[in-house]
Amino acid sequence: MRWHPKGYGGHRWDPDQVKREGWREQGLLAVLLEDARLTWPERELVRQLGEKLYGPRPSDEGGRHG
Repeated sequence: MRWHPKGYGGHRWDPDQVKREGWREQGLLAVLLEDARLTWPERELVRQLGEKLYGPRPSDEGGRHG
């Protein structure tokens, strides 16, 4: 029989499951900007919110294309 302290070993959660639980339990939203489930306007909204709250991403500091 193997015993692991809580949080070490054993079951590993899927990243989307961690995001889902964070949203449901704490109201925390983690979104991948390139998530294929999002439309362009949704991705743009996420990008704008991220920049407003945390500043531009290092790859975006040189200016945007388009």
